[in-house]
Amino acid sequence: DATLADYGTPLGLPALRQLLARRLSAHGVEASPDQIMLTESGTQAIDLLCRFLLEPGDTVLVDDPCYFNFHALLRAHRAKVVGVPMTPTGPDIDLFAQALAEHRPRLYITNSALHNPTGAVLSPVVAHRLLKLADQSGLAIIEDDIFADFEHSPAPRLAAFDGLGRVVQIGSFSKTLSASVRCGFIAAPRDWMEGLTDLKIATSFGGGRLSSELVLTLLKDGSYRKHVEQLRARLARAMTETASRLKAMGIMPWIDQPAGMFLWCRLPDNVDAADVARHALAENVVLAPGNAFSLSHTAGRFMRFNAAQCGDERIFRVLETAMAT
Repeated sequence: DATLADYGTPLGLPALRQLLARRLSAHGVEASPDQIMLTESGTQAIDLLCRFLLEPGDTVLVDDPCYFNFHALLRAHRAKVVGVPMTPTGPDIDLFAQALAEHRPRLYITNSALHNPTGAVLSPVVAHRLLKLADQSGLAIIEDDIFADFEHSPAPRLAAFDGLGRVVQIGSFSKTLSASVRCGFIAAPRDWMEGLTDLKIATSFGGGRLSSELVLTLLKDGSYRKHVEQLRARLARAMTETASRLKAMGIMPWIDQPAGMFLWCRLPDNVDAADVARHALAENVVLAPGNAFSLSHTAGRFMRFNAAQCGDERIFRVLETAMAT
């Protein structure tokens, strides 16, 4: 009855936090259960951290391109947002250093493993240089790791190299389990937890206990592990098939065969992604043009494809027609 009717505690279900601590350690991130807070989602986790870390007018660095909702969320917090160009191995580290010197940002938000939208993976060299720069400038980092369970092989984690000193890591089960099961988490430095707890009580009081209990059950009985293994295999097949279909149309992936679900692709010369997306929308097909992800609007010839949603033949038929017009 308590699971169905009562508020959860501000930090969230203790047994699930203990299990998450063990899962994080598999990626080299050492966090005790009292350094982990459950949230309703990855988005709520970032929102709480922005409330905790930012004042209106503070500067935040993001990758260019990056997940489009980062832009909207940071605008809601009245932050100044500065983009740093993304490479296949992480942010352009020279331009990252330049942005630190010019803008003195308070925060950097990124995906270190399976970057959205590009599929890029942070290299150890870039990670070490980035953390050295962050330490010199007093920069805090939010590492959004919601795609961790889609990896084929482990990538470096900033939170692991940093030891949760100035890096906070967030995760979620929305992508791997269900978008309607709202369960995410924050793993943060120990001395941040009291302030984050106060903020969570002020903004949402307790946690979603029912979702937490469901996730705990699936993680404990092995169902989730088997599900994710099957999901990775299905995504790998879908990625291969989608990339092959796109290449045949002259649409070239920026990274060949990334893990996860996203393909960041360059369109043929003289084809504008926004024009293609408008044409497709008129045919009831929703596409993701590159500049929706780019703060500098320099991705006009790029488009993000979700391989998990590219099984419908209409997508390729509409793409072909749109690029021909």
